[in-house]
Formats: sequence, structure tokens, C-alpha cells
Amino acid sequence: MYKTSLAGFASRLACALLLAGATLAPIGAAQAQIKVGVVNVQKLLQDSPQAKASMQALQDEFAPRQRDIVQQQTTLKTRQDRLNRDGAVMAEAERRNVEREVRDGERDLARKQSEYVEDLNVRRNEELGKLQNSLLQEVQAFAKAQNFDLIVGDGVLYAKDTMDVTSQVLAALNARGPRAAPAAPKPAN
Repeated sequence: MYKTSLAGFASRLACALLLAGATLAPIGAAQAQIKVGVVNVQKLLQDSPQAKASMQALQDEFAPRQRDIVQQQTTLKTRQDRLNRDGAVMAEAERRNVEREVRDGERDLARKQSEYVEDLNVRRNEELGKLQNSLLQEVQAFAKAQNFDLIVGDGVLYAKDTMDVTSQVLAALNARGPRAAPAAPKPAN
């Protein structure tokens, strides 16, 4: 059954491609030059000034929480080292108190780390969505300004290097510079 449906799909696809080619042949003959470009979206998301500004804003937003977590890790390690070093000579009540502080500190640290990672991922996804929308608008503006008929992004299986306009779009983005990023909301601690 699988082979039959796959073969049927392949034959329907071949017929559709032939029909599309036959239908588009007169259009292609009528319009001699079609300007097509390819954009590497992943490269734009990594190298554009807007992407760099967005990532820097995220780092700035989450730096205080990261410093707090590192400080708590250091404090916890100091307590654990003290317990390991002096635990045998401590009074029973003092040793239990330090053990409880270490255990409670580990639990609190794990909770803070989990919240930090979750909040960072949510904000990163928000920023990525905004960035993708912004870059799409920039690519569309570039295509209109450069009189392109078609710009292709993800899903390209092959394109000549001469068709790749990513570096030109990046140059246009760099010329504009990073747009002022909206103020990031303060995370709740």
C-alpha cells in the first residue's frame, strides 16, 4: 500500500510539474528577464546589526539574574566546602544546621536556575519573532528598491552564488544600523 501511494504521488507530482512547465513556458517567453535572488535567512539572523542588538539587549536584561545565580553558587560551594572540611569536628547541632542550609540552598538554586532558563527562553523566542518579522520587512524593502521579481529564502536546494543577495541585504541593514530596540520588560524575581 505504501509503495502504491508513493508511486501514485510521484506520478501526480510529475504530471503537475509538466503541466506547470507547459503553462509557464509562454509566460517565460513573454517576460525575458526575471530578477531572482536568494537570501540566507540564518546568516541574516546571525550577522545583522538588528540581531546583534537584540542579543545584547537580552544579555543586558538577564545579566543581573545570572550574577545572582553565580553568587549563590559561590556561597553554596563555600558552605559545602566548610561542611566537608570541618563537619567531623563541628558540634552536632551546628553540623545539622549547615547541612540544612546547604540542602535548602541547593533546592533554591535549582529553582532559580530553572526559572532563569525558562524566562530566558521565552524572551529569546519573543525577540526572535520580532527580529524575523523585522528582517522580513527589510528584505521586502530591499527587493522592491532593487527591483527584484522574486526573493527566495529557506527551502532552496540549489542556487548559483551569483543569485545570493544575502551580503547585499546585510550591507543595506548595516547601513541603516540597529534600530532602537524597545525597552525590555523587567523580569520578576
